[in-house]
Amino acid sequence: MSIRTLNDVFFTVVDRDNPHVMLTRENETWNPISSTRLRSRVYSTAQQLQSWGIAKGDRIVILSENRPEWAVADYATLLLGAVVVPIYATQTADQVLYVLQNSQARVAFVSTRQQYEKLAPLREQSSLEYVVVMDDAPELASAIHMRSFLRDDHAGSDAELDAIGSAVEPDDLATLIYTSGTTGTPKGVMLTHGNIASNVSVSLDMVEVGKDDLSISYLPLSHITARHVDYALVYHHITIAYCPNIDDLARAMREVKPTIIVAVPRVYEKVYNSVQHKMHGVKGALFKWALSVGAANREAILRGETPTAFSWRLANKLVFSKVREGLGGRARVFVSGGAPLGREIATWYADIGIRIHEGYGLTETSPVIALNNPIYHRLGAVGKPLSNVEVRIAADGEILVKGPSIFKGYWNMPEETASAFEDGWFKTGDVGAIDADGYLSITDRKKDLIKTSGGKFIAPQPIENSLKANMLVGEAALLGDKRKFPAVLIVPNFQELEDWAQHHGVKFSSRKELVKSPHVQALYEGIVEELNRNLAQYEKLKKVLVIPEELSIADGTLTPSMKLRRRHLEARYKKEIDGLYADATAARARATGHAVN
Repeated sequence: MSIRTLNDVFFTVVDRDNPHVMLTRENETWNPISSTRLRSRVYSTAQQLQSWGIAKGDRIVILSENRPEWAVADYATLLLGAVVVPIYATQTADQVLYVLQNSQARVAFVSTRQQYEKLAPLREQSSLEYVVVMDDAPELASAIHMRSFLRDDHAGSDAELDAIGSAVEPDDLATLIYTSGTTGTPKGVMLTHGNIASNVSVSLDMVEVGKDDLSISYLPLSHITARHVDYALVYHHITIAYCPNIDDLARAMREVKPTIIVAVPRVYEKVYNSVQHKMHGVKGALFKWALSVGAANREAILRGETPTAFSWRLANKLVFSKVREGLGGRARVFVSGGAPLGREIATWYADIGIRIHEGYGLTETSPVIALNNPIYHRLGAVGKPLSNVEVRIAADGEILVKGPSIFKGYWNMPEETASAFEDGWFKTGDVGAIDADGYLSITDRKKDLIKTSGGKFIAPQPIENSLKANMLVGEAALLGDKRKFPAVLIVPNFQELEDWAQHHGVKFSSRKELVKSPHVQALYEGIVEELNRNLAQYEKLKKVLVIPEELSIADGTLTPSMKLRRRHLEARYKKEIDGLYADATAARARATGHAVN
């Protein structure tokens, strides 16, 4: 099979006689959506859009959690040659308004009454003509209800729509994705049909998959990683089960038992922390023994082999299988993307018999640049570049990419588009290296590199990932740019910390009081000191700031795709950070007998 556009993906999927392209949970039951029903719903939605005058190039917003209606709206829009503009369901009204105004979208699909009420007051300030609600919400008289035009009985193909969809060219714009932006104003990334299709065509090379496989769609479809995964999976005949709320993910895994798990590092970290939290007493001793057995067989696991030693089979039966049962018990392919997966976390999973295929890419690259797979896999690397891209390393270490999956440019931002390229190569902004065997590894974000006042550059992500491997650490952010020395801000894993405090008799009435406890300060200073033993002298963390709040999308410290917004975090805790460095300067002055200016 060969695909030139995303409409080819749709035609391929609906031309099969497949009784379960998708699964959706309704009233405690997982119900299938067949290829016939999907075709009917997409055609009826496309016809409704046509009746509103929507045509090639028009922008259509989707503001929704993951659900089948998301895919229906997506495919219907693409079929007409119109442009899909996804918005994260977690974004604020101001953020939504920016996208509406910047994209000049004419129609919006929203999932729930809550999303409708967020968007409705913005209509007069935007170009929106129609707002469609996916949920049954009869109380919203001013809304258009998606179920009012969805049909499950559409008879076969629609010659007119098929002709329109087939006439869409690879260079036509498919989607406009606004980067969540770790800094600055969001930019609309223009991805064409050909950009994404070229990536979908090769991203599952060397992975054996088929119609008996199943995966859960829960990572926000507003992110290109999740959307690309869904396209690739349905194209390869893999059933998708939709999980709108990540809080329901554990239950969904137990119920549908996925064979393919695609997750961001934060999901893998939560599973790791949950397992570690349960390992106490006799269970803890058993788990430590099992991990030692796993470590002895790590290389075999990383080669894709199943160890045959009696000790490993026993450890697998008593311990490792229990972890996999929490993930549904059937998963055989594990993929991580969206952010760097710490080496310690990847090693821990390998030791319990799970080989995670880490990948790498950006919104601008549709997104996959490189990906480990069952044939070519290397711990600590993000795999070999896909066959449709060229990768090289610039003199300053920046990763440069060229190929058909590289975006068309930033929406209405010609200067930013021009500055994103160098002699035809896209500048990723990431620093990395390619080894003698062709494996790509990522050091850090170029903009995230910390330069101390002494001129030393420090890559924060590897250090932060090492700290997060400790179950008492929920999040870590290195400090020290333009400062005399590096320090670290730590967000505790509060469940673990509170258990630790109760066990050690540390009294507290609030998290604020807890993190100020000298015992807690000493605990985290000890964790950092342990890490410092493996760092270069200029990397050693001199101070620790423990904060009493978890990071969130709402307070701006995390992006909607759960990446750390370093600059926002530093601005939020500027007073505490300045105090940390001022105290250190004062202490040094006292120690040397000099006055503090």
